[in-house]
Order: sequence, then C-alpha cells, then structure tokens
Amino acid sequence: MTVAELIQQATQAGIVIATAESCTGGMIAAALTDIPGSSSVVDRGFVTYSNGAKMQMLGVQQATLEAHGAVSEEVAQEMAEGALRNSDATLTVSVTGIAGPGGSEFKPEGRVCFGLARKGQPTFVETVEFGVLGRDGVRQATRDHALALLSGAISSAESK
Repeated sequence: MTVAELIQQATQAGIVIATAESCTGGMIAAALTDIPGSSSVVDRGFVTYSNGAKMQMLGVQQATLEAHGAVSEEVAQEMAEGALRNSDATLTVSVTGIAGPGGSEFKPEGRVCFGLARKGQPTFVETVEFGVLGRDGVRQATRDHALALLSGAISSAESK
C-alpha cells in the first residue's frame, strides 16, 4: 500500500494518526504529511529524541528507561500509549532504535523497537533487527516498517 492509499483508507475509516519518533526524527510524520489531504487524518508527530523528551512529552517512566533502556519494547509501548493519551489520535505508532553508526553487543546497530497503540485495544510491540544498513538505511527501513504497521492496522479496522 502506498502512503497515499494509507491516508485514503484512514480517511474512509475515520482513523486519526499520531507518531512518536526517536531514531527517525520525524520521518514517519513527514512521509504521511507529504500527501495532500493528510491533514484530515494526521493529528501530530512527537519527535522525542532524548530521554527527557520521551518523559516530558509522552509520559515514558524514568524507571522504564533505567530498567530497559531507551531502545526497548517497554519504552516503545509507553511512547505509543503516551502519544495516544496526549493527542486526538485513535491510532499511534512509535519507534525507538539504534540507527548507527555503532551500537553494542547487547543493542546492535539496526535494532528498532516499534509500538502500535489503538484506543480500546492492547498495544502491539515488536523488535526488528534491520542490521548494519548505515544510518540512512536504518532510518528509511524504520520509516517504511512503521508505515506498514499503520497500514495493517487500518486494513484490519476496515475489515471489522
């Protein structure tokens, strides 16, 4: 599905989207708002690059950051849920990861955690290992995967 089709389907389904982005720095929101008519379904994008921003803007708990680190499914979940709570959206996607260069033995370059939150449903989280694609490659792959998650959620909402 193209981003234009995603916007069209969200419009038809009455879905409003917000993003919570760390490693992509707003690329998901930019991809959505590049499409004419996106203002009918895109509420806002949170760029929460620092841990402080994650806590202040999205309500990510300091204890979660300390226990699991910023690149974790637990933080991705709190980011997605915080975006839902702090916006007029009915569907949110969050991303937090290591675009590189670098990483560590425990959190390698290319690891990205995703969250997808919807009103009245459990939050979906997953970790994807994109590998060493270079900073731009990881960020683009993350953007594309997040858009695919949104598309799948919109399609499943339409089929209900």
